[in-house]
Amino acid sequence: MTNWFRPAGTAAADGYDVQVTPENAGWAYSSLRVLSTSRTIETGPEEFLVVPLEGGATVTVGEESFRLEGRENVFAGPTDFAYVPVGATVRLEVDGRVALCGARTDTVLPFRYGPANGVPVELRGAGSSSRLVRNFGTVDAFETGALIACEVVTPAGNWSSYPAHKHDEATDSESELEEIYYFEIAAGPAGEPGFGYHRTSSSDAGEIDVLAEVRDRDTALVPYGWHGPCIAAPGFDMYYLNVMAGPGDERAWLISDHPDHTWVRGTWADQRIDPRLEGRR
Repeated sequence: MTNWFRPAGTAAADGYDVQVTPENAGWAYSSLRVLSTSRTIETGPEEFLVVPLEGGATVTVGEESFRLEGRENVFAGPTDFAYVPVGATVRLEVDGRVALCGARTDTVLPFRYGPANGVPVELRGAGSSSRLVRNFGTVDAFETGALIACEVVTPAGNWSSYPAHKHDEATDSESELEEIYYFEIAAGPAGEPGFGYHRTSSSDAGEIDVLAEVRDRDTALVPYGWHGPCIAAPGFDMYYLNVMAGPGDERAWLISDHPDHTWVRGTWADQRIDPRLEGRR
């Protein structure tokens, strides 16, 4: 539990609000850093997507800079972002907080800008399983070497990452991917702290047992196993940023539903999407 779930503040290190690296996670590919100050970093063997969480940032590599206008908060809609390649020196001028979604890769790609209005947004599930997904860094949306990333907004009282699923072995129907969940939870009307829940359980790939009450800015690591649901408590919207990477030669996100839960998908055909999401595309 201590290793795979890191409450807010416990993953802070080296000037980052959150620092999850392959070394401190005990795996090989995925990383996440959250930064609220300006700094210069060397990317080394990692590629990054720089994603404003609150406010904006200016991202500079060599003589080229991109201004990320960002957003008020993670519930305010998609954001513009920047891709930073391996082997680069990057200067980050931060006006708020940014996430650095990272993956180790041998692929060298150019420094690029991703506009907010180009982020594909989908409404997934139905009824109390309705959620909104911003696919800014998914396979079909944006080219990277190994990194896959997206954002999920789950309205208060709803379930997401459901049915429980896994991606911990390389088969024709499943990818092997390490995954990070970084959570932000909306406060109540008078600033009351919000909460929710996250679950990861064992699969043939390994033993793991995480059932965590999630608070604002907590982080969950999924090295393997069935993960989901993520549950937003009534009264408190839930956001999470997913970061994934793995050893496959092909960058792909293929999952297997938990056999006890997959039938739930069939019930969505007779339910409507949660109307609270309709205006958030």
